[in-house]
Amino acid sequence: MVAEPVRVRRLTDQEGRRLQQIVRRGSANPVRYRRAMMLLASAGGNRVPVIAQLVQADADTVRDVIHRFNEIGLACLDPQWAGGRPHRLGTDDENFVIQTATTRPTKLGQPFTRWSLRKLVAYLRKVHGQVIRIGREALRGLLARRGVTFQRTKTWKESPDPEREVKLDRIEEVMDRFPDRVFAFDEFGPLGIRPTAGSGWAEQGHPDRLPATYHRTHGVRYFHGCYSLGDDTLWGVNRRKKGATNTLAALKSIRAARSDGAPIYVILDNLSARKGTDIRRWANKNKVELCFTPTYASWANPIEAHFGPLRQFTVANSNHPVQTRALHAYLRWRNANARHRDVLAAERKERARIRSEKGIRWGGRPLALAA
Repeated sequence: MVAEPVRVRRLTDQEGRRLQQIVRRGSANPVRYRRAMMLLASAGGNRVPVIAQLVQADADTVRDVIHRFNEIGLACLDPQWAGGRPHRLGTDDENFVIQTATTRPTKLGQPFTRWSLRKLVAYLRKVHGQVIRIGREALRGLLARRGVTFQRTKTWKESPDPEREVKLDRIEEVMDRFPDRVFAFDEFGPLGIRPTAGSGWAEQGHPDRLPATYHRTHGVRYFHGCYSLGDDTLWGVNRRKKGATNTLAALKSIRAARSDGAPIYVILDNLSARKGTDIRRWANKNKVELCFTPTYASWANPIEAHFGPLRQFTVANSNHPVQTRALHAYLRWRNANARHRDVLAAERKERARIRSEKGIRWGGRPLALAA
């Protein structure tokens, strides 16, 4: 009996967006960043050996991270390694400190809306019934050890789509059964035609500099990208705006990529421009099934993982209005070097943007014969 492959469970909307954010923006903590990439790659359907190669880690490490995520969720991004001097506070005292730190001060009768370390230390020393003496650095270490960090307050929303599970299941099904017939489409942008800061090697204290511009007359562009899961190729064009006409043109480009007339499946978000009568009529006529991601879940589109290298290698450090030429030059290089280490390393930053509590994801699996 063949064992089931190790995969992450289906991500919630909040988990998917959080992993997507960590991978897109990067993280000062390399452990947190690499683990997020492992989870997102697994959520995207990649097998453990592929993920290990992607993040340059041992396969057993990848399996451990996936199992840990399935047990405790996003808390696995910050491993709790042992070491250091014994803790002076007991378990009950530590739990009380954590409970207090994560409670809004106004609920405890304090005249402020958030804690600082000084205020929290002072409150713990004066609270009636359980006086705890702890210094600021010890408190800081305790909070970090228990996974409590100082964060900005944020709003969030879950997908209200009543067909969320149905849509995700259909995307998983076509990727699992017909990987060589599955394509993905989305826009990347807006891309401002202006100098964009990035990073690179330079002598210490002498970074590369880009001239600032105050008269930006070139407007913005949107990269309309198409991605083939079967042969791992990416192509697209720059447009001045989104719209049904440009979407239909991209779909025709995808249809031409599989010119044998076999049915194909295109994964795309549910922007209203994708659902026009002309597009649906054309799709039905040309054996194209449009697999829409759920509302507020565009991160479930597998092309998202490949937009990170575009930003890193073509938008960042750019100082020219010929962005379209630069993008196409990079795409030619990328498709000729799809397994290049630089490409894989850049895709880590985006390869976390997927979802799924069930774990069947796109990419990284051998191509099966189309049914």
